[in-house]
Amino acid sequence: MQQQMSNSSNVPGDGPVLVTGGAGFIGSCFLLKLVAKHPYRQFINVDSLGFAGMKENVSAIEAARNYSFRQIDIRDSKAIQELFSEIKPDVVVNFAAETHVDRSIVDPGAFVSTNVNGTFNLLEAARRTWTDFNGRRFHHVSTDEVFGSLGEKGQFSETTSYDPSSPYSASKAASDHLVRAYHRTYGMPVTISNCSNNYGPRQFPEKLIPLFTTNAVEGKPLPIYGTGINIRDWLFVGDHCDAIWLIAQSPFVGETFNVGGNSERSNLQVVDAILDAVAEVTGRNRSELEKLKTFVSDRPGHDLRYAIDARKIREKLGWEPTVVFEDGIKETVAWYLQNLEWSARALDLRDRQTVELERLSI
Repeated sequence: MQQQMSNSSNVPGDGPVLVTGGAGFIGSCFLLKLVAKHPYRQFINVDSLGFAGMKENVSAIEAARNYSFRQIDIRDSKAIQELFSEIKPDVVVNFAAETHVDRSIVDPGAFVSTNVNGTFNLLEAARRTWTDFNGRRFHHVSTDEVFGSLGEKGQFSETTSYDPSSPYSASKAASDHLVRAYHRTYGMPVTISNCSNNYGPRQFPEKLIPLFTTNAVEGKPLPIYGTGINIRDWLFVGDHCDAIWLIAQSPFVGETFNVGGNSERSNLQVVDAILDAVAEVTGRNRSELEKLKTFVSDRPGHDLRYAIDARKIREKLGWEPTVVFEDGIKETVAWYLQNLEWSARALDLRDRQTVELERLSI
């Protein structure tokens, strides 16, 4: 099959949208936005409800007529194929992935199984179901971590060579390559987005911003890797979801778009912003919160700096981030402080899953 080229006929149809990993952090934000915005479009959320996936994240739309949920693991090839055959989606948006670099260092096999094999199952199901690629789209959500580390200058572009440093980023790099291969080999209409660090409501409590927010409130240490000089570009999750939908609906088949927040900050700067927001919202003494900072041994393979060049999505699709970091971090911290019970439930769910996995492995 010849490779499809970018033109206006490649705009996907208005049939069902299959969203994998829609009970997670970014996926739930995407669904909360799109289900309400497009009431005549059907959205099917597929999530295994494993680590970091919570149905509670999408409870606000569970009664919507244009939304449904299926608890399926993308590693289950038979179940995935049956689902595709049943709903025949026009658009697939793949958020489903094992995340968190630290966890990938401890258990790399789970990341290969989900991120690589799971993506393969989705691609195969799409290839077998889509007898005609016209009006179809497979959008794969990836990360800037696939590019490795930058020095003090420069930015990642869509043509930057891949150089992953962790099992997590290597598994995402492999899945990106699979998606591209299905476009080049079979002509499958795909797009890929590589984003910078997301933040916002409903991010799993083990991540830096929610973890440090709850620790600060509870007076617990704030464990900062190394000297805290590692730099990331921070992207508000709502802005990211807007970008994903634009890309998935665009005519630019077979292309990759970098999505960044134009907000480079060192880990120390992020921690300071969190403490400033906690002090402002709670009235706590800022200097006392400062004493919670604790520097710990650096993470193996910890990339020094990430920075995104997002000119392509700005020039081709007119997208730019709308939330500046200083505003976004205040909104995010306020959400976690208002939803401490959500964080407790998320951590309890993780602990119960861990115990069950240990029981099954005996």
